[in-house]
Amino acid sequence: MNLEEYFARTGYKGSLEKQDLETLTDIFQHHIRAVPFENLSIHCGEKITLELEPVYNKIVQRKRGGWCMENNQLLGWVLKRLGYDASFLGAYVFNPHQNAYATIMTHLLVKVVIDGKAYIVDGGFGVSYQMWQPMELVSGKDQPQAPGVFRFTEKNAIWYLEKMRRKQYIPNQNFSNSDLLEKKECRKVYMFSLEPRTVEDFRFQCTYLQTSPDSLFTKKSICTLQTTDGFRALIGWTLTETTYNYKENMDLVEFITLEDEEVEKTLKEKFNITLDRKLVPINVKGFYTI
Repeated sequence: MNLEEYFARTGYKGSLEKQDLETLTDIFQHHIRAVPFENLSIHCGEKITLELEPVYNKIVQRKRGGWCMENNQLLGWVLKRLGYDASFLGAYVFNPHQNAYATIMTHLLVKVVIDGKAYIVDGGFGVSYQMWQPMELVSGKDQPQAPGVFRFTEKNAIWYLEKMRRKQYIPNQNFSNSDLLEKKECRKVYMFSLEPRTVEDFRFQCTYLQTSPDSLFTKKSICTLQTTDGFRALIGWTLTETTYNYKENMDLVEFITLEDEEVEKTLKEKFNITLDRKLVPINVKGFYTI
């Protein structure tokens, strides 16, 4: 495991000497544009592990992606090696179909402190809720980014993240009511406390999320990647390409339905992913929004 190999994977060629916000943002953006958020291992007979070395091997050497416990654990390792004051937190993800936050802490994220200011760095959420810049941990302040306006609010030592999106233009009207489309303009994302966590705190969740029939990740095969002007996502057989702010205050959302034989080629061409085992796509309706 070495930093040079990781930066070759993400394409980052900037400074490694400064532990400032500008450098952190640059490293972070290279990560989210090179490393997909994906759960494909579950749907091609592989086990997802919490151990750092297999995570490094998967993402850096095999050029795969991962979910939050993989992406953010790797990011945390990189930032600590560079000298950043980085630690892990745990979040409870909002479920829009139940209109409630999860009761299990399933989301791992990174807190970084620079010059006395705390920032949340989360490279493991994907789709339209993936932040593009570290977010200052301050309550009630709108933080506009390319994906939309993010905001933290704090109440009784619990922090809440929400995002406001733009209007959406969907050329293919067959998808205008798709359950893959976010219907609300303001969406709760997750809640968390500032209690420090370790990777060990997620061992049960790592197994649960990849085995439980109630888990989103067993009901959907998901691969998403941020681009320079939006993101793309392959959920089951549906490929979505979103361009942020392609017209004033409007995002372009394009949908294509793939045939079985097109899935593997699309993963290679759009996400730079080649799987070792055969993927069995799945998309149980009513469980995922972008």
